[in-house]
Amino acid sequence: MIRQRAKAGFVGRRAQLTLFTENLAKDPFSEEAPADFLFHVRGVGGVGKSTLLRQWQEAARRADAVTAVVDENDVHGVQQALVELVRQLEARGGPCKEFGKAVEQSRREQAAQAEPFPVEGEASVSSRVMTQAALGAASLIPGAGFVTAMANPEAAAQGLDRLRSASRSRSQRRGGRDDETGLSRAFVTELERLCRRQRWVVLFFDTWEQTAHYLDGWLLRLLDEEFGPVPANVVIVLAGRDDLAERDWAPLRAHVVDVPLEVFTEAETRALLASRSVTEPAVVDAVLQLSMGLPLLVELLSLARPNTVEDLDAGGDFADVAVERFVQWITDPKKREAVRACALPLQLNEDVFDAAAGPEAEGLWEWLCGQPFVSGRGDYKHYHAVVRASMVHQQRAHSPQGWASAHTRLADVHAAWRGSVEERLPEAKRWEEAEWRRHRVDGTYHRLCAYPGAYLTAALEQVVHAAGQSVAVLRQWIEAFDQAARDTTDPALLSWAGRLQSALTSDDPVLACLGVLLSHGGLSADGRSWASTYRGNHLYFRDREEEALAELDRAIAQNARNATAWSRRGEVHRWLGNYDQAVAAFTTALELKPTDAWSLTLRGETHQQAGRYDQAVADLTAALELDPTSAWAFSVRGISHRQAGHYDRAVADLTTALEHDPTLIWARSHLGDTHRQAGRYDQAIAEYTTALEHDPTYAWALAGRGEAHHLAGRYDQAVADLTAALEHDPALAWAHASRGRAHHQAGRYDQAVADLTTALEHDPALAWAHATRGQAHHQAGRHDQAIADLTAALELDPAYAWAHATRVQVQRQAGRRDAAWRDLERAVEAHPEDVSCTFERLMFEAVEGRLQSSAEQWIQLLSSQSDPTDTETSFLNLLRTLFIETENRVPEATEELLAAYQGRGDLADVLSYVVELAALTDEPGDRARQCRSLIMEHDPDIGRP
Repeated sequence: MIRQRAKAGFVGRRAQLTLFTENLAKDPFSEEAPADFLFHVRGVGGVGKSTLLRQWQEAARRADAVTAVVDENDVHGVQQALVELVRQLEARGGPCKEFGKAVEQSRREQAAQAEPFPVEGEASVSSRVMTQAALGAASLIPGAGFVTAMANPEAAAQGLDRLRSASRSRSQRRGGRDDETGLSRAFVTELERLCRRQRWVVLFFDTWEQTAHYLDGWLLRLLDEEFGPVPANVVIVLAGRDDLAERDWAPLRAHVVDVPLEVFTEAETRALLASRSVTEPAVVDAVLQLSMGLPLLVELLSLARPNTVEDLDAGGDFADVAVERFVQWITDPKKREAVRACALPLQLNEDVFDAAAGPEAEGLWEWLCGQPFVSGRGDYKHYHAVVRASMVHQQRAHSPQGWASAHTRLADVHAAWRGSVEERLPEAKRWEEAEWRRHRVDGTYHRLCAYPGAYLTAALEQVVHAAGQSVAVLRQWIEAFDQAARDTTDPALLSWAGRLQSALTSDDPVLACLGVLLSHGGLSADGRSWASTYRGNHLYFRDREEEALAELDRAIAQNARNATAWSRRGEVHRWLGNYDQAVAAFTTALELKPTDAWSLTLRGETHQQAGRYDQAVADLTAALELDPTSAWAFSVRGISHRQAGHYDRAVADLTTALEHDPTLIWARSHLGDTHRQAGRYDQAIAEYTTALEHDPTYAWALAGRGEAHHLAGRYDQAVADLTAALEHDPALAWAHASRGRAHHQAGRYDQAVADLTTALEHDPALAWAHATRGQAHHQAGRHDQAIADLTAALELDPAYAWAHATRVQVQRQAGRRDAAWRDLERAVEAHPEDVSCTFERLMFEAVEGRLQSSAEQWIQLLSSQSDPTDTETSFLNLLRTLFIETENRVPEATEELLAAYQGRGDLADVLSYVVELAALTDEPGDRARQCRSLIMEHDPDIGRP
């Protein structure tokens, strides 16, 4: 009733209310007189900012607007703010499904931050298989720089692993700003949807002096349309005590409608008092003097219904006097005590009200919510800061023992509630649960208020664990700590609160706060161990691995039984490729905590990356016995099966992982990899496409789909997908390499060289990329550059037989017969069993006119190829027709070859051999000339640089 009367008797601020109402009457899409979209209400505490915002919100709703409001009591970070805004927008605007999906995806990604990512090291079987499929291992097939036998595919496989691991930036290990970006884009999408259906969407941000610490930068990015175009009918209202930061807000200053709120004028004060039937001149003058025109105090004093000046004892702080006079006006002692008791909790719901006020206050919850100094949305209410500070001060001064007892009782109640939550939550999940955190932080606050000196160390250790969660959770704990310091005025708490608040504003608040906490000599050895563990983990996520290891070593030195520190140490070593050290650390962690499925999964991942697939599968299977629903463990085991070449098992595990979590797009991409490496290109493309439906910007899936198209001979589609991948992630080095291969096989040699050069800039040690670029230069007619690249490949990998054989080919076809022959002798001597070198030796003899003497060797070589593909079969058949068969089947063999070869680059390499043979004057020469004519008739530009 009181709140309804206050609303009905709203006095003052008429100009501000009119300003906002008239703005809502404008056309938001007008170019001549557009509506304002950004308001900043500012003024001292108690001046009526929140009250004005409530009036503006009511006005907005009358103007057919959907509204939402957040303040410091709702949120402690960007994600929480967005979630709360959307919760309120949904109440009137309907479900925000896209944002819900983004929140769920962000939650899953945050939960997966600890999961391992591939790192470079020994070539995986997946890369070996991919090398065989894409680079033409152990075959005679010319084409695109991977042709003729790849007798040393291991070097290429290791190179692919290096490119892939380098491409998977370690920024993928952490969330943070990337999480905010995804959620913010989804938020803007929902704003667009709402704005199509509603005249206005108005977003209110109260207590901006507090929330700006974490929302100011985000809001500037939003207004700069970094997350997408903000609709013209969105209005944003900020309310706080301070001016906007001039440096940050200068570009938008012309668009900000500044609404400074001053204390009430004498006329406004008299009007409000008159509306409350306070008209005695002496009393009115006393209220004017005591309240100093501050609207909150005028309101409280007017509600006290003073009849004489004596009712307004001006002794003491004017706010304390106003609040105390209001409380004394409450004639019912139960209500009066309830108001005082409920000032102690940080936030109120009906359960907290019952615990604070006791059974005597039964039935008074709704009455309390109607008081003018109580506000809040959703499940929780809170006192106005000015009123609460006054009541807290008076209670602590009036009865220190009663103060301590009340806070202890509330701390015990929160501990009991927290215990109830813990009954349904595993220990590892507690910090993720908002309800658990609320009871934990409120309990910490109340114990600090009751016994600041005795509980200081325990409270600081709670802040240590909060820092290990996220900046938002850390902020929640520090704000509670700071509130306890201000409410108790304890010097030690005030000193610590100041240091922690200062650290919270640093560039890296987690690292800074943990550093401050470690400076507290009173922390227990376990607390110091945890602080160093969290610092080490944080440094790891910031790509500072050596510092992370040093910090984790300190954690273990403080407490050698800290299983988490051992496990995190193992993870850093795993990322660095120190697999034996990683396994040792994970093993120690598991000795301390045998049921730790996380460490089991990580040790399995480490075995997999070290090439120990049986041990990997054993650990991952054990992890799944502990947690049969772990999509992560199923995914990693599926990857292990794939890398061992067990594609059906890999598909089964990855499919199960996706059944448990359909949004795991990286697992779906791995499923696409599995189908691609098994040669099932259409199924691979289907999986990549499904992943891209969840996230169209997922560069890895785009690149994988491009590679599948490439292997299927669809080079233009391959280039399109790989180009899209690189637009989203220009540093995806292996996509440059894959696109270079596609360009090469399509006969676009200059583009191939450009892409392969970019890949080599990322990793100059890639021998196969040097060799492939050399082949591209050769086919473009740049023989010296081709030889230089092939020589560089051999310097990096002297056992690279294919590069050696290709250099022989380049020199021979460039007319450098003597150099080619000397190189061939060295190649055959170095690689006597290599089929590519054998092929080049026989080809050399053929073009020199010594075909008859090597006929038996040709028959043996051509019959040695097992399980050839259609492309391989067509080339082998052509060689048989040219060299061995008596019947001239050149037209049929050439037609078969042209049908099988999809890429101009592949065909150009075949043609280069045919052209050499066409120079002969015997029967093979005639057949070669016939074949050349048919190929040139098919594509007159084939073979041209």
